[in-house]
Amino acid sequence: MNKSRRSFLKVAGLSAFALSSGVAALSSTAQAAATMPGSSYKASAAALKAKRWAMVIDTRAFKGPEDYQPLIDACHKAHNVPTIKGSNQNIKWFWLDKFDHAFPDDINDYQTAGIKERMFPLLCNHCTNPPCVRVCPTQATYQMHDGIVAMDYHRCIGCRFCMAGCPYGARSFNFMDPRKHLPKEVPNPAFPTRMIGVVEKCTFCAERLAVGQMPACVAAANGRIIFGDLDDPNSDVRHALAENYSIRRKPNLGTQPGVYYLI
Repeated sequence: MNKSRRSFLKVAGLSAFALSSGVAALSSTAQAAATMPGSSYKASAAALKAKRWAMVIDTRAFKGPEDYQPLIDACHKAHNVPTIKGSNQNIKWFWLDKFDHAFPDDINDYQTAGIKERMFPLLCNHCTNPPCVRVCPTQATYQMHDGIVAMDYHRCIGCRFCMAGCPYGARSFNFMDPRKHLPKEVPNPAFPTRMIGVVEKCTFCAERLAVGQMPACVAAANGRIIFGDLDDPNSDVRHALAENYSIRRKPNLGTQPGVYYLI
C-alpha cells in the first residue's frame, strides 16, 4: 500500500469518526431535512443528458498558465465565484497546480521533464465512488443520476466533513461572506450566490447542462476540453480516451475520478 492510499484511508477513518459524532449533534431541524435530495437542476426540453458525464482535458493543447486563464474566468463568472484580495481564503472551482501536487501517485512516475514542469488544471473530479457524499451528514453533497456530485447549499451546515473526505482538495469553505467580495451587479444573476459558513465546488455546470449548454470551461476551451457520456462507446470522450494516453488524479484510491488528462 503506497503512502497516498494510506493517507487517504487515515483521513477517511477520521472522517467516519467525525461523522458518527456530528450526526448525533445535528439539530432536530437539520435531522428532519436530511432526506436524499433530488436534483436541484430542473431540466428543460433542450437538456443535455448522459448516463455518466466525464471530462477529458487535452493538456497538450495548452502552452502555459495563461492559456487556462480564460477557462478559469469563464467558470468563475458563470458561478459568481469571488476573488478575496489580500487573503488566502480564495474559493476554488477551477485552478492550477504543479504536476507533483496534482499527480503524486507512483503510477505516474517517470514522466518526461516537460510534463513535470507544466501547470495542470484542477477541479472537482465527480468521482464514481465519491467519499464526500458518504461522509456528508445532511446529504448537502449528493450524487445525481448522471454521476455529477452536486451541492445543496441550503442543507450545508458547514461541518466540513466533505473537505476531510475529499482526497483532491476540490472543496472550499466560505470563512468570509463571499457576497461582500462580489460586485454590486453579480456576473451571473441566474446562479445563486453563497453565504458564509458553507462549502462549495465545481458542479460540472449542471445548471448549464439542464438548459442544453456545455460547461463554461468547455465552451471557453475551443475544443481543448472534451465533455460527454463515458458510458457511450461512441461518445467523443470515449474516442479521445481510446486514441490517446491519459492519466487521472490518485487512481489508486478507488474513487474512479470522472476527469481525465491527455498528456
